[in-house]
Amino acid sequence: MIDSILKGITLGLLLAISVGPIVFTVIKQSLNNGRAGGMAFIAGIAFSDVLLVLLSNLFTGLFETLNTHKKTLAIVASIFLILVGIYYLFFKKAKVNLEGEAEYVFRTRDYVKIFIMGFFINLFNPGIIIFWITTATTFIGESLQNRVVIFSLALFIALVADIVKVVLADKIRKKLTLKNIHRINRINGGILIGFGIGIILLQ
Repeated sequence: MIDSILKGITLGLLLAISVGPIVFTVIKQSLNNGRAGGMAFIAGIAFSDVLLVLLSNLFTGLFETLNTHKKTLAIVASIFLILVGIYYLFFKKAKVNLEGEAEYVFRTRDYVKIFIMGFFINLFNPGIIIFWITTATTFIGESLQNRVVIFSLALFIALVADIVKVVLADKIRKKLTLKNIHRINRINGGILIGFGIGIILLQ
């Protein structure tokens, strides 16, 4: 059991400290939409992670097959990241109120949209796909109890790390001007495009 706990903590820390497009997008969502918007986004991320973990453990054979098609999966997922990056770079605009200040969404349907965005941008993140495929095949020999401990701890630590990012981003949100928020959108778009292109070139 101790060994499983250590594996789960290690796995969670790897997710927490990894620098990828999701990290920047979590921060951007928090700056654009406030703490509640950031929480909705990471809820979508967490849900997609749980789904991937469940699928990887229920259909290990399928994931072993997918593991032989990493290149194709990475290219398809990278194209998705590039498309999202183009949206943030050229089309995403921060909402403003009558005073010209940044306006944050509070309608249920807006949070649902943010949740769905978090779900899909994480689900189609090449790094996350490959990470869970590799992890699933690595722990095939572990008992069901050990896998529950490993993956539960990993998911919990990753979620806590995302919550910390949202809280920290919310603290600096009020100091940003609308112009700076637009710049952050463009920077995040450029980062997503860069990651997408970089992953394709490395295949």
